Amino acid sequence: MAAIRTIAAGFLTGSAIGATLCSLVVGIVLESVPLFVTGLGIPLGYGILVCLGGLPRRAREKAVPPAMALARIESLRAGGTETGDLPLNLTLTVAPDGAPSHRVEAVHTVNLVDLPNFRTGDVLVVSYRPARPWKVRIVSSPPPEWQRRAANAVIEPAAESASVHPPPEGCAAGAFTLLGLLLGAGAVLGLFRVELFAPEPSAPAQPPVSSAVTTSGSATVDVGPEHSLLDEGELRRAIDGLARSTDVSQTLTAVVQEHRLSVVFAPSGVQVPRFDLRTLPVDEIPRLVRKALQTLDVGTPRTWQVTVGPLPSARTVRVTVTGPRGSASLAG
Repeated sequence: MAAIRTIAAGFLTGSAIGATLCSLVVGIVLESVPLFVTGLGIPLGYGILVCLGGLPRRAREKAVPPAMALARIESLRAGGTETGDLPLNLTLTVAPDGAPSHRVEAVHTVNLVDLPNFRTGDVLVVSYRPARPWKVRIVSSPPPEWQRRAANAVIEPAAESASVHPPPEGCAAGAFTLLGLLLGAGAVLGLFRVELFAPEPSAPAQPPVSSAVTTSGSATVDVGPEHSLLDEGELRRAIDGLARSTDVSQTLTAVVQEHRLSVVFAPSGVQVPRFDLRTLPVDEIPRLVRKALQTLDVGTPRTWQVTVGPLPSARTVRVTVTGPRGSASLAG
C-alpha cells in the first residue's frame, strides 16, 4: 500500500507540475490572463489538497503516542555553521524495549558549549513514532527514569544491515512522475490546441490603391505592379474612380494596358466623335485580351494594349500584342 501511495503521489505531483508550467507558457503565448492565473493557482490548489489528504494519516499518527527508546551513538560529524548552534549528523543504534535493535541516521542541533556532551559510545534517549522508526528525535530533557536507564545501559552496536531508512521511491515512482508531468502538459495543450495551432488569420483583401493623374486633355490611372487591369472588377474600379474626379463622358480615346489606363478627352468646342468611358465593355476586354494572346502569332507575347476609340457610327475596340516576331492586332 505504501508503494502504491508513493506512486500515486508522484503521478499527481508530476501532473500538477506539467499543468502548471504548460499553463504559464501557453498563457503567455496566447496572452490569456485567466490561463496564466490558473497556472499560478494549480500548485496552490494541489498543495491544499495534499494537506487535506494527509490529515487522516497525521491524525492517526498523533493518536499513537511517540515511543521512547535508548540509543547508542555510533558516529557523529559536526556540520558547519555561522552561529553558535551547529548540526550534528549522528549514526545511532536504537534499542527499543521488546524489539530488535536497528540503526538510524539523525540530525540534532546543539550549542557549541554542549558539544562535549556528545561522544561516540554515549547512550541517549530518543523518541519516534512507530510508523516512522527512521525519523528519531533526541530527547534533550528525558524523564528521570529514562535518565537513570541511559546512565546504566550498555547497548551493543547494531549491524549495518539493520539500518532503517525511509521507503525508497524506486524507478516506478520516477516513471509515473514523468508520465504525470507529460499528461498534465498534454492536457493543457489539448484544451488550447485550436488557439495555439490555428493558422494566422489572413488580412482582409483590400482594394488596390490606384493613382490618377489628370491634365486638361488627358488622364492616367495606375493600379501598381501588384495588380492588373485584367483582374476581376479592376478596370471598373479604375473607371469609376476617374469618373469621380473628371468628366469621362467626353472621351476621345482610351488605352488599357496591364497596369495603366490612359484616357484622352475631346477638346471642348470641337465637333469630333466621342464616347462615355463608363460604357466601356469592361467584362469583354479581359476575354478579348486572352484571345489575342493565344491566337496572334508574335512569338511569346511581351506586352499588350487595348485601344478604344469612336467612329462616326460605332465604337472600336482593338487589342495589339507585341512579341519577338513583331506586333499584331485583333479587333473586338
